Formats: sequence, C-alpha cells, structure tokens
Amino acid sequence: GDETLADMLKVNITGCRYSFGYPACPDLEDQAQLFTLLDPARIGVELSPEYQLHPEQSTSALVTHHPEAKYFNV
Repeated sequence: GDETLADMLKVNITGCRYSFGYPACPDLEDQAQLFTLLDPARIGVELSPEYQLHPEQSTSALVTHHPEAKYFNV
C-alpha cells in the first residue's frame, strides 16, 4: 500500500523498561531483592558486593507493558 519506509521503521512500543541504577530505580542495592525473588544464580548470573551483575553484559530490568507506563525520576 501507501506505507512509507519511515512508517515501516517506526517502532510503536507500549510500556517501559526500568533498570536499577537509572533515574526511576536509582538504588543498585535493590538488585539484591530481585536476586532473592528470581535466583539468577541458577543460570550463572551472580551479584557482586557492589551490586553489579556478572558475567559482564548481564542485565536486569523491570518491564511493564501497560500503555500508560512512563519514565520518571525518583
């Protein structure tokens, strides 16, 4: 049809992704609670005393798919 390249490349995402250490979830220490709930050690991910994930490039996040989710600063 009449869809342009810009229309095809447009990303229409609903929701938000919040990661520890960023403005909406600034306290890295909160990662410890997530580790208690999910036990990522079972897949080889560990939490350092500084609340960093290992192996490097591991990522944790809280993901919402609600259409009214927004980014915010605490």
